[in-house]
Amino acid sequence: MTTEELKSTLLALLTDVAPDVEPSSVALNADFRDQFDFDSMDQLNFAIAIHKAFNIEIPESDYPKLASLAKCMEYVGNRADKD
Repeated sequence: MTTEELKSTLLALLTDVAPDVEPSSVALNADFRDQFDFDSMDQLNFAIAIHKAFNIEIPESDYPKLASLAKCMEYVGNRADKD
């Protein structure tokens, strides 16, 4: 999967969890909580969506590693390589 494909997939998952988010407005390095109303339940649902889409286990202790689009891309990219 290319970087752009990964980014596109993560943005699609994000907008499924938070439908009011405009994908083009998501800043790469800003935390989701700072950009829009992304609460702990959204974070959980997003982690579950990532798990299902990429078939990777995400322990709750790793949720902070999913706080921004850049962090998600790094996390999933690293985990997908190992799994």
